[in-house]
Amino acid sequence: MEDIDTVRCTPAYEDAIFEDLTWLGLQWEQPVRRQSDHFEDYADALDTLQEAGLVYPATLSRAALKRTIASAQASGTEWPRDPDGTPLYPRDERNRPLAEQKIIAAGDEPFAWRLNVDAAMAHLSVASVYWPTFDPHTGEISEAKGDPTAWGDVVVARRETPTSYHLSVIVDDALQGVTHVVRGKDLEMATSVHRLLQMLLGLQCPVYHHHDLVLADDGQKLSKSRHDTSLASLRASGIAPHDIRRMVGLDARRPA
Repeated sequence: MEDIDTVRCTPAYEDAIFEDLTWLGLQWEQPVRRQSDHFEDYADALDTLQEAGLVYPATLSRAALKRTIASAQASGTEWPRDPDGTPLYPRDERNRPLAEQKIIAAGDEPFAWRLNVDAAMAHLSVASVYWPTFDPHTGEISEAKGDPTAWGDVVVARRETPTSYHLSVIVDDALQGVTHVVRGKDLEMATSVHRLLQMLLGLQCPVYHHHDLVLADDGQKLSKSRHDTSLASLRASGIAPHDIRRMVGLDARRPA
């Protein structure tokens, strides 16, 4: 259960997730691993990255970052963006002296621990990363290739929370012995970041499959922020579990 945001994650949302998954016919091991119960595991992984000198405290707020980007663009500079179109974080804070970084880390001001992706790639002496990818229709496993530097210096933890999505999921997978990861295609390119972190931490790499997405009429990904149809709403409208599986390309067969 991805509940590192203990404010936004509520019992009602958890119940809805379990209800949806049960309706889809999925089963899982008990008890369910709850990320908020395992901050020490993520803190240990963060310590490893810190000891290797691969992370740094980044202090720019969203507002300050937006002003920095606007100023650069006003002067004619095209700001680099990640594959999803999000502006990359500037590299200036990478080079803060270690003593200054320690002062920031020990202070009360908010900051995020960001991975110095170029230093991480140099640490491993690699130019790209690779991971096994699974085709559920043919049963074949091939090799996918990615470039983590395209995502810039991603957040791996924050001052008040010793983890982030990127860090916690790869630690969870390793500790639970996960062999196959199934996600939507919207996360396919970001797998390069997860593979990089696995390599840095010496963690086993699962086999990945990224399924098709159920898209809105305009071709955009369904989103709560756009008030798009939820799985519960589709269920209430008469959609069956096999319809959902077919919509995401996991099961083209209808039951007899």
